[in-house]
Amino acid sequence: MTNPILSETASDLTTGFTPHPSAAAQRYADAGLFPQQPLWRVLDQAADRTPGAPAVTDASTDGPRTLTYASLREAAIRRAAGFTAAGLAPGERVIVQLNNSAEFAITLFALLRAGVAPVMTLPAHRRTEIVHLAQSSGAVAYITEDGRRGFDYRDLAGELRTTVDTIRTVFIDGDPGPFTSLPESDPGAVTLPDAAETEPDSPALFLISGGTTGLPKLIARTHNDYAYNARRCAEISALTDTDTYLVALPAAHNFPLSCPGILGTMIAGGHVVLTDNPSPDNAFDLIERHRVTVTALVPALAQVWCAATEWEPADVSSLRLLQVGGAKLAEPDAIALDAALGNVVQQVFGMAEGLICLTRLDDPRELVHAVQGAPISEFDEIRVVDDQGGDVADGDEGELLVRGPYTIRGYYRAPDHNLRSFTDDGFYRSGDKVRRLPSGHLAVTGRIKDTVVRAGENVAADDVEENLLAHRSIRQAAVIGLPDDALGERICAVVVLSHEHPRTQALDLSSVRSFLTERGLASFKLPDALTVVPSLPLTAVGKIDKNALKATLATH
Repeated sequence: MTNPILSETASDLTTGFTPHPSAAAQRYADAGLFPQQPLWRVLDQAADRTPGAPAVTDASTDGPRTLTYASLREAAIRRAAGFTAAGLAPGERVIVQLNNSAEFAITLFALLRAGVAPVMTLPAHRRTEIVHLAQSSGAVAYITEDGRRGFDYRDLAGELRTTVDTIRTVFIDGDPGPFTSLPESDPGAVTLPDAAETEPDSPALFLISGGTTGLPKLIARTHNDYAYNARRCAEISALTDTDTYLVALPAAHNFPLSCPGILGTMIAGGHVVLTDNPSPDNAFDLIERHRVTVTALVPALAQVWCAATEWEPADVSSLRLLQVGGAKLAEPDAIALDAALGNVVQQVFGMAEGLICLTRLDDPRELVHAVQGAPISEFDEIRVVDDQGGDVADGDEGELLVRGPYTIRGYYRAPDHNLRSFTDDGFYRSGDKVRRLPSGHLAVTGRIKDTVVRAGENVAADDVEENLLAHRSIRQAAVIGLPDDALGERICAVVVLSHEHPRTQALDLSSVRSFLTERGLASFKLPDALTVVPSLPLTAVGKIDKNALKATLATH
């Protein structure tokens, strides 16, 4: 199962990586689940089949641009050669922080082709997260863009270079300023690794955890498991080469990248349209212009789209599948979306760590509205357990545990987290509370971990609390999620003032948000509400009683 052709740097890639145990790996291999080839072959095979078919259309604010499969492959190979000529070596890690664009697709496949493992960060991440992820991964380069979308990532790049000593190079899409433009080079002038030099069960790329405890963790997805993830989602969603997939969510998310997303669409030979503006007035126009058939949204955005159907004039009748996930879609919202768009909703529940559940195209609509999907693989092993770790009966609520062919066996270089997040026999503790139906479908009922799910993003309460406590005026802090019709949950910071705070001055939400922004916290983690209290309620064992806080604040 192990390819002996691994450079010293590539071997370092596997340090801190937890593979499947040999018996499980052999079982998956014997079942023929995996392609046993590098992930970049997804593009290669599509270009071989239909070189002239449209692969990617960039519909971002930079203006429309379409690449065929042949031209996308050529651009990716030239950039791979450029990265190699610039000194990036197989097995090294690189932070990628790009908005939705053709450059995102070119860069992703270029890094894969060069044997370099991208760390897929989000445009909304800021200094706190980027520095942490660069240090955790041992990244040698940072790939981002200029300031044309309102935030100048070159400033962040400068801070990163002075903070993380492993970062050698910064590549910029757009005006490079003091850094380096995204490179291109003659492929004949360098040596790129071929398929035989890639161990398919080694990490291909790194996704980012939702950050349920503190700062986000690295999720190593292998060439084999990630291709399988994308292919199964594409099969269940019945994607073909006639489909056009609109990437409206940030492309570095697991959901629009591989569920089926960009990769699944390319496996099917379809057309990917990328936009950095998911508002209904822009997205509906793109659906009409490109005859988009499939897209993916989080519930908060889906609600906006649903309302917009009443006044937007664009023809969106080509849309056959609207995937909604990232947070639980309420049953009334699912019903309303189907009514507005014509029975197109597919519920999606999953995690970057692995397990993906989809409702099926032939499921009764009443079931689609009520559940969050069934596992995509017959090899997914699901347990629903009580507080003592015992399995509960179907229909009863419990914590979801999972292991399977595309679910990780450990976070990358995070042994302490792994002790808490995985059972001794390799099941991932999701932290989700679910009910399993006899049909195998799962209905999500809540979260066990201290997390606020805001507009589809998991925000760890302790991460925000730690940053709040750095404020000289705050002595104690508790972060909770409160129900919100638009966001799912809004982030509420409840604080007790320190003795240093001037009693004549109020502490307001704007100043707290500015303080957290200056500390480099991602924008989606900023509190939506601030409440100052004289003291925080405590449980019998002396912990902050967040249930009591939620009960009190929910009535105000």
